[in-house]
Amino acid sequence: MFPLIVFSVILLLTDLYAFKGFSLLLKDIKSLWFKRLLKIFFWIVPAAVILSVYLVFIVNTGNKELWIHNGLHYIIGFTVVFYVPKIVFIVFHFLEDLIHLTVKLTRGLRFQKPAKSFKGGEKITRSVFITRLGVIVAAFPFWGALNGITRWRFNYNVIREKIAFPNLPETFDGFRIVQISDLHIGGFRGYYDKLAEAVEIINSQNADAVFFTGDLVNNFSSELDGFTELLGGISSRYGTFSVLGNHDYGDYFQWSSKEAKERNMTELLEAKEKMKFRLLNNSSYILSKDDSEIAVIGVENWGLPPFPQYGDLEKALQGTSGYPFKMLLTHDPTHWDEEVLPRTDIDITFAGHTHGMQFGVETGNIKWSPIRRMYPRWGGLYREEDQFLYVNRGLGFTGFPGRVGMPPEITVIDLVRGDSREAV
Repeated sequence: MFPLIVFSVILLLTDLYAFKGFSLLLKDIKSLWFKRLLKIFFWIVPAAVILSVYLVFIVNTGNKELWIHNGLHYIIGFTVVFYVPKIVFIVFHFLEDLIHLTVKLTRGLRFQKPAKSFKGGEKITRSVFITRLGVIVAAFPFWGALNGITRWRFNYNVIREKIAFPNLPETFDGFRIVQISDLHIGGFRGYYDKLAEAVEIINSQNADAVFFTGDLVNNFSSELDGFTELLGGISSRYGTFSVLGNHDYGDYFQWSSKEAKERNMTELLEAKEKMKFRLLNNSSYILSKDDSEIAVIGVENWGLPPFPQYGDLEKALQGTSGYPFKMLLTHDPTHWDEEVLPRTDIDITFAGHTHGMQFGVETGNIKWSPIRRMYPRWGGLYREEDQFLYVNRGLGFTGFPGRVGMPPEITVIDLVRGDSREAV
């Protein structure tokens, strides 16, 4: 309960200060009932957020009902939609308070000194001007977060890369891989048609192989109920290869017993088998085409703390040393820097995990997301000498139920034989 109490106090302090600026905007409204209505609406938002969080916490204890866990995502979304703009607003209001205090201390000027009027309008005070400006600026994150939830989270983005390798066998020249990652399938409940759209896009790429790099569920195998047949319809010449992500182990739920958690994992693995997702749990698979062979390697989740390190790369590599070309599926991109680069000759690694934080800017030469502070390799193609890493930004969501500037991704990578290991 202590974190919830701290969360509630922070929220209330934020609202109290924001209400001070909000009240300033209400001064020019003459209708008393309309003023009261706006004030009531202002306080309904924090009351709804705090009450919802406490209800979810109470009901969530040991409860596997998916609507409860999905409900938490929407509480997070509701909080982001209203409180990020509110924080922007109070920055402006704080700036005005700071200016007012500075003026009082240094020059003793009156706070309500008239400011310049707008053209054709009445004069307003500096405090009202800055506060109104804060409302205008705050409207942008409000609009962005709202659209991220209602529209953009299903705007699938197909990203195409072509990479040349001199050691790729000739028979594999033009080998096409479609990578998907981080489905967090529970978030698609109620949006079956949206997932069906993603599967249709995947199948239309005419892939030789599909790579799924972890986080099929949020916690529970039951999230897949009603989706296994759809996901089993993902097609490619050599099939779908997959690994486990940190969420797939059910580590973020307080299970009633060790046996219950193990049963959940067993059911998840059975669902993967039913969907024909070939699971590479610290193991490898040899792809054969004509008289040539290449190795596909997969490890369990391996990340820096607090994420688990179940992956055993040494075990997964056993029996692959004689093959000319190697590909690795691993969920967390930090694994590439920590173990793959310094210890192996793996040609290309596929990872996910970061989601691009579901927020960022990617246009032209600009590529930025706040997640880069935690993951320097957070999205897209990376290269170190003769080795490549591709980090998929994810197809689903977790936490905030939306995407802003970071659309869900389906990656298409064509491997070609060439003299230069350059992305084309």
